Amino acid sequence: MERSELRDRAAELPTDPGVYRFLEGDDVLYVGKAVDVRDRVRSYADPRGERIRQMVERAASIDVAVTDTETQALLLEANLIKRHQPRYNVRLKDDKSYPLVQLTEHRIPRIEITRDPDPGATVFGPFTDKGRVETVVKALRETYGLRGCSDHKYANRDRPCLDYEMGLCTAPCTGEIDAERYRGDVESVARFFEGETGVLADPLRREMDAAAEAEQFERAANLRDRLDAVESFHGDGGEAVSARTDEDAVDVLGVAVAGDTATVARLHSERGQLVDRSRHRLDAPDGGERSAAVLTAFLTQYYAERELPDAVLCSERPDDRDVTAWLNAEGVDVRVPGAGREAKLVDLALKNARSGPDRDDGLGALADALGLASVSRIEGFDVSHAGGSSVVGSDVCFVDGAAEKSAYRRKRLADGNDDYARMRELVRWRAARAVEGRDDRLDPDLLLIDGGEGQLGAARDALAETGWDVPAVALAKERELVITERGIFDWDDGDPALHVLQRVRDEAHRFAVQYHQTLRDDVRTVLEDVPGVGGRTRRALLRRFGSVENVRAASIEDLIDVPGVGEKTARSIRDRL
Repeated sequence: MERSELRDRAAELPTDPGVYRFLEGDDVLYVGKAVDVRDRVRSYADPRGERIRQMVERAASIDVAVTDTETQALLLEANLIKRHQPRYNVRLKDDKSYPLVQLTEHRIPRIEITRDPDPGATVFGPFTDKGRVETVVKALRETYGLRGCSDHKYANRDRPCLDYEMGLCTAPCTGEIDAERYRGDVESVARFFEGETGVLADPLRREMDAAAEAEQFERAANLRDRLDAVESFHGDGGEAVSARTDEDAVDVLGVAVAGDTATVARLHSERGQLVDRSRHRLDAPDGGERSAAVLTAFLTQYYAERELPDAVLCSERPDDRDVTAWLNAEGVDVRVPGAGREAKLVDLALKNARSGPDRDDGLGALADALGLASVSRIEGFDVSHAGGSSVVGSDVCFVDGAAEKSAYRRKRLADGNDDYARMRELVRWRAARAVEGRDDRLDPDLLLIDGGEGQLGAARDALAETGWDVPAVALAKERELVITERGIFDWDDGDPALHVLQRVRDEAHRFAVQYHQTLRDDVRTVLEDVPGVGGRTRRALLRRFGSVENVRAASIEDLIDVPGVGEKTARSIRDRL
C-alpha cells in the first residue's frame, strides 16, 4: 500500500476507540488498537521501523472495528491476535507448565509426578528439573514405600504387585502395612517436600555408609549420587523465595528476547508461597523487539482470558500505558521491584526466561528431529473401513502435547477398498477447507499420517494439489518407523519424540474406529428392522453389496441373487430402505 493511499484511507476512518487490521487479501498481517483509530492508522504512513514499513507495503486493505471503550479495544486486540496469529505482531505461542509432585486425597494416598494435579491433592513444587524430581520421588518410595499405582491396579488385590518385590511400595493394598503406619510415612514424605531434607537424607546416608562398610562400592556410589540430588533439591527449588503475604495471588514475569523469538517466564505465588511456574514462547517478528514490548503483548494476550492476580511483578515496565491502566482499573498492582525479596523473585523469573525453551521434552525433541521451529500443534489422520464399506476418516488435534477434542473432525469418505485414495481424499478435504478459509481452526505445525510411504505419498499429493504448505510425516504401525521427506527413521522405543507421534497416531486411530463402528451400528439397526432378515442374511447382503447405500440401490433381481433372500424378503428390504 502506497503512503498516499494509506493517508486517504485513514481519512475515512472514525476517531473513536477501536481495533484496526492490515490485510493482504484474506490474510491478517497486523492487528493494533487505538484510542483514536484515524490518528493511529495515519501514523503508519511514516513507519517507525523496517518491520512496520514492510508490513505497510504488503498490505492491500485496512479493516476497522469500533469499540465503546479503550478497555474493549485492548481485549479485542488480544483476541484477534490469538485468532489470526498475524505475522507482524508479537504472538504468544504456548503455555508449558513445570512438573509438580502430588499426594492424592485417598485414604491410602498415592505419590506421583504430574502437570495436572487432582482436586484435593496435596501439591508440592513446581520444579524446573524433572530428572531430579524423578530421582527424589524414587528415593522417597524406596525409603517410605508409598504407592504409585492407579486406583484400578490398587483395588481388589489378593497379593502384592512387583513394586512390593522391588522395594518401592509397602503394599497397603494387601495389608502388609496398616493404614496408620502408612499415614505416618506419608507425613514424612510431606515433611521432606516442605523443606525437612533430613527426613530422606539421613536414611540415605546411613544406607550409603553401610554399603561402603560392606565393600559394596558400586551401590555406595549410587547412593552417594542420590544423596547429592536430595541435599541440593530444595536449594534450587525456589520455594524459599516468597512474595508479599498480604496479597493472595502474585505473578512474577521475566522476559528474554533472542532473535525472532522471545520467552516470558511466569512464577505464580499464593499467600507468599510459589505454587506454579510456566514458560511461554512468543514470536517477535524480525527480531529487535524490546522486552518491554514483548511484556506488553504477553500481558494482554495471556490475561485477557484468565483470572487476574492481585499483583504483577515485572522485570521492567510495560511500554503501553493503556495496558497498565487496564490492569490497575481491574485492581491489579503492576510494579517493578528494585530490591528485596520481590527483586529476587524477578531475578529468578529472568533466569528461567534466559534458560531458553526446554528441548528435553517430547515436543522439543520432535521439532529438533524433524528440523522444525515448533510442533506445538499437530493434526493426526487415519482411515477406517470394513472391506471397503462404511469408510470414514478422522482428523484429531493435539496442542502442546495434549488432545484438543474441540478441534477434532471426522468425515464420511467414498466407499472403496483403496487406503491411498481415501487418505488422499481425507487430507484434500482438510487442506481445501484451510486454503479457502472455511475451517475455523489454526493451521497445524505438522500433519501425522497413520500409515506407511503409500499413505504419506497420497497425503502429499493432496497438499500439492491444494497448495496447503504444511509439513507431513507418517508413522507405520508394524515397526513404528517414522517416514519423512528426508528418509525413513527407526527411532528408539524410549525416544520422547516417538512417544508424541504414537499418542497422536493412536488417538487418530481410536477416533476413526469409533466413528466407523457407529456407522456399522447404524447399518445393523436399519437392516435389523427388515422382517425376515437375520444376522446371516445381513452379513451376506453387506458382503455382496458393500454398504447399505448399495443395498438400497439394488434391484429386486439382484437382491434375490443373495443366498437366503427370497422375493418376499427382497421386497421387504426395498420397502424398508
